[in-house]
Amino acid sequence: MISNIGLGLVLVALLACAVGVPVAFGAGARRSARGLQLSRRIAFLFAGAMLLATLVMEYALLTHDFSISYVAQVGSLSTPTHITIVSLWSSLEGSILFWGLVLGGFTAALAYLQREGHEHYLAYSLGTLFAIGLFFTYLIAGPANPFGPTPAPIPTDGPGPNPLLQNHLLMIIHPPMLYLGYVGMSVPFAMAVAALLRGQLGATWLKPLRNWLLVPTTFLTMGIMLGGWWSYEVLGWGGYWAWDPVENASFLPWLTAIAALHSAIVQQRRGSLKAWTVVLILITFLLTILGTFLTRSGVVNSVHSFTQSPIGPLFLAFLGICLIAVVILLALRVDTLVSEPSEDAVFAREGAFLLNNLLLVAFTFTVLVGTLFPIIAEAVRDVKVSVGEPYFNRMAVPICFGLLMMMGVGPALPWGKADGAAVRRALITPLPAALLGLALALVLGAREWNILLTAAFGGYALWVTGARGTEAMRRRRARGDSATSAVKSSVLRSPRLLGAYIVHFGVVVTFASIALSSSFQTSEEAVLAPGEKMAIGDYSLQFERVDVVREPHRISRKATLAVYDGGASLGTLQPAINQYPSMLEPIGTPAVRTSLFHDLYLTVMDILPDGRVGVRAILTPAVLWIWLGVFIMAAGMALCLVSPSTPPRPAA
Repeated sequence: MISNIGLGLVLVALLACAVGVPVAFGAGARRSARGLQLSRRIAFLFAGAMLLATLVMEYALLTHDFSISYVAQVGSLSTPTHITIVSLWSSLEGSILFWGLVLGGFTAALAYLQREGHEHYLAYSLGTLFAIGLFFTYLIAGPANPFGPTPAPIPTDGPGPNPLLQNHLLMIIHPPMLYLGYVGMSVPFAMAVAALLRGQLGATWLKPLRNWLLVPTTFLTMGIMLGGWWSYEVLGWGGYWAWDPVENASFLPWLTAIAALHSAIVQQRRGSLKAWTVVLILITFLLTILGTFLTRSGVVNSVHSFTQSPIGPLFLAFLGICLIAVVILLALRVDTLVSEPSEDAVFAREGAFLLNNLLLVAFTFTVLVGTLFPIIAEAVRDVKVSVGEPYFNRMAVPICFGLLMMMGVGPALPWGKADGAAVRRALITPLPAALLGLALALVLGAREWNILLTAAFGGYALWVTGARGTEAMRRRRARGDSATSAVKSSVLRSPRLLGAYIVHFGVVVTFASIALSSSFQTSEEAVLAPGEKMAIGDYSLQFERVDVVREPHRISRKATLAVYDGGASLGTLQPAINQYPSMLEPIGTPAVRTSLFHDLYLTVMDILPDGRVGVRAILTPAVLWIWLGVFIMAAGMALCLVSPSTPPRPAA
């Protein structure tokens, strides 16, 4: 009964999308207000059906209805309730159902929020979203149907979700953030398609387009960071980014989305880079589909990916159809969108934005080649080729330094044509800050070139960011505002500008933290008997005992180590090895002591029969600031969504 209800709701969503495609595109072509109104209602029907279908699946999971195939696949009587709820996205079929839910939500949100104006653009946008929804609802109703019946005999219990999902609370947050970023890119893609079908990207349409691009980019930023944090906290290797193919799959659309946002700024301010904005948005969506193919086809081996499935070829076909449609649209309409900076503006801010975009595209191409080359080589020549960290670091690090440099140079330059003296003055003025950053790094003991360059470019960028912010404040003070009123006025009147400064500050913090953590990490290994000690840095670690903790869904063996800094006790850490019924191999859980300056990271490598334990201790500086830097970036992006307002002037 439950399976029929769930599948019936998915079929309603499928029918809504099938009807919505011709209705919405017809409304756009005929400029029909009635057709657009009907398209909006279909969008709400699509979203409502997907929401109800998802709630039905959650009910089946929580009631342990093992007659439903997906529940039998990921459900378990011993799984904690909060893990049971999030097991919706722990396997292929449930993750596609969740994808459909998020897509329906974004479609309804666009239909509701864009109620006035842009009717002809909106109709085409909804038609494109319905076409995307048609593909995903077809998958949910057919090849990836989570509501299918369980073959007899129906089990009385199940294996539970992937143990990696159960091993850390971050997996409750990380996947939804990635989905909101991935699926959300469908909206700016649909809006860009609408602009191509209309043959123009008007200024009034550009503003909502930029906002709808900023929303999923913010979610994707958080999703990538939470994924790195989860990898650091769970996998036990002491790192947070390994250029894994699935990590790269989420990073690629983020790069092009950031480039598209910069292009949109230039277009809104100077009317140029129109083609860049549209093309980058289209590429971003195509990269999300490529990433989905990589994670759900089984063509790559990763702890982040799903196992082999029959929907891989379908995703590849859908990607091909989207690519062909995009190429045809661009061939027909791109001439109406082309507008590049003039020669006079090459050494102005718009020229710097263009160079920044070229670097981001080069970064994207570098990561794309390194990710796909092993897959293509194996498919064409049946040869397994490994492209690992050395390639990515060698190719990506110089581009990253170029981006960090442009983050300081770009905002320092004026908009439009400027004389050579003004350009030189703008570029030379922040140099003392760069020298100060370099000197500070040298004083603190840094000698590696990547640390020194990061300090110099970071100091340059921070000075420019601070100077631009204080310049806006001075303008407010010059009009007679008090210091407090000037701050409030700057925030209310220019929230996007302030948000951009915050984003840049977060980027500098993240860059510096990554450089420090990757260059100054130290590690020690030892096999300890109870009472024995090991040392790392200023810390002394004494092994005390191993405790066995039995939980309904796992058995944990926790090693307790007392931590001392000098002679002072800092308490204990308990790295563990967890055994789940559904996995033959145990999964380790590191124990991390985080401070403002460094992390002490402990992993149990083995627990021997005689009571000794093998321990790896890693000391890594500035890890906390990586997460904080990304949070700062996301906060700045969110602030960029705030519409400017005019605060009332204080009474005389």
